[in-house]
This record gives sequence, structure tokens and C-alpha cells, in this order.
Amino acid sequence: MCFLLYAGTNKPIVRSEWRKEAPGFHVRSLIEYDAAIKAHFSNPEVQYVGSMSGCGCDFPHLMYQNGGWPAYLEDETDEEGLASDRFNRASLAALLQTTGEAFVELYGVWAGDFADEPRVREEVTLEGIRRDDFHFKERGFYRLALQYPIAD
Repeated sequence: MCFLLYAGTNKPIVRSEWRKEAPGFHVRSLIEYDAAIKAHFSNPEVQYVGSMSGCGCDFPHLMYQNGGWPAYLEDETDEEGLASDRFNRASLAALLQTTGEAFVELYGVWAGDFADEPRVREEVTLEGIRRDDFHFKERGFYRLALQYPIAD
């Protein structure tokens, strides 16, 4: 089972395909399989956002257990894992910054759990997502404030 991340925007995000021979960050339209996810978003355009692994499993995420989302500190000492997390968070932040929107909605779920209501709703910034200690929560719904530099 895979962790999947969806983004709700006012206009579609540019689509890109995942390629096994050159894995990377990618975006696709919803298909029949995951169409039920759209019911959770207030923004009209919802798309799947994939990490470099092909699914969303390379986004740092926490599983809901015993009434919360425990973090395992030993997982954060693996340099290769930390580098992957940083790449995927930075790629997501860079992509969302290109949308030109003030806010984007994000929802992370396990494959097949598309109709399940969010367990938690949080507000986050781009800087928050880029932090090494940021992890998406299983069935966490985020309202992401996008901040743009002010031109002189």
C-alpha cells in the first residue's frame, strides 16, 4: 500500500509523467480509481502529486497509531533517506510556488482510502514544508499559504 498526496488548486498544475528510467517528481490528473478524493477539496482542480519513487511514499509521512502520529527519530538519521525527503519536499514547494495561487490544499492518504474524511486539518507555509522535521500526516489535510517575494 502506498502513501499518496493530492493537491487542490484553482487552475490545473502542469502535468508530467513519472518515468522508471529517470524517476522524478510528477503530477497527473485524477482517474476513476482515485476520483473520490475530490470530495474533500474546496478548490475545483484536484491532481495527484507523486514523489520520485513513483507514488507518494518518498514524501516524509507519519502513520496514525494509538490516537496520534508518532515520529521515529531513528528514521531521521539515515542520510540517504534525509536527502530523499529534502528533495521531495523542495520539489513540491517549488512546484506549488509556480501555481501563482495564494493557497493550495494538500491531502495525504493511503491508496484506496480516498473517501475517508481527514483526521486532522492544519495550516502550513512553504517554509514549513521545507523543514527537515516536517512530515505529512496520514489523512492530514493541509491549507498551504504560498508566499511570493515582493518585487522592487
